[in-house]
Amino acid sequence: MRLAELSERSGVSTATIKYYLREGLLAPGHQVNATTAEYDEEHLRRLRLVRAMIQVGRLPVATVREVLEHVDDDSLGRTIRLGAALWALPQVPEPDEDDEYVQAAHREADGLLEVLGWANARMLTTVSPSYRSLVVAIAAFRRLGYDWDAQRLVFYAMLMHEAARYDLDFVEAQPSEAEKAESAVISAVLVEPMLQALHRLAQEEESARRYGFG
Repeated sequence: MRLAELSERSGVSTATIKYYLREGLLAPGHQVNATTAEYDEEHLRRLRLVRAMIQVGRLPVATVREVLEHVDDDSLGRTIRLGAALWALPQVPEPDEDDEYVQAAHREADGLLEVLGWANARMLTTVSPSYRSLVVAIAAFRRLGYDWDAQRLVFYAMLMHEAARYDLDFVEAQPSEAEKAESAVISAVLVEPMLQALHRLAQEEESARRYGFG
């Protein structure tokens, strides 16, 4: 398809597509002559992914480019490839390791992983942004005077483990390694907001059931 058709099918303007091409978010088309290029279904799929990351995920172009570089890196094994792509997404700042709340949160998080038997996750605690996010959240709870210990978090962790199984079932159903990595990014960018929305809707529903609307 030509640029105009790619624009029509994707709903993205030709000017924006050209910008994505210049920024390296979209692979160049197959050059027909000096002024014309052809694009295929892979360009269309990638373009839709880029739009979702920018419009729905609110990711800056530089972050999208970094994520896609990992998605397209054939030299990486699947676990590292997926992890690298996800870790390139925006993360919480590094916690202050001298803070007593952070130190306590590390103990709670480590205890949680031990109770769950998540040996692989425990090996990644020094590098995983997800582990860092957990520590930051637990520390914030402790500062507010709430004691969310490992036992209280086990229930939530088990729910998330089931969600992760569904996520990876979806990833494994994709035909190529690049599409598997892409689908993992889609899950992070789009599924996580849906899970958050469902959690809040469930809280609203349960609150109304318990307390009514008065």
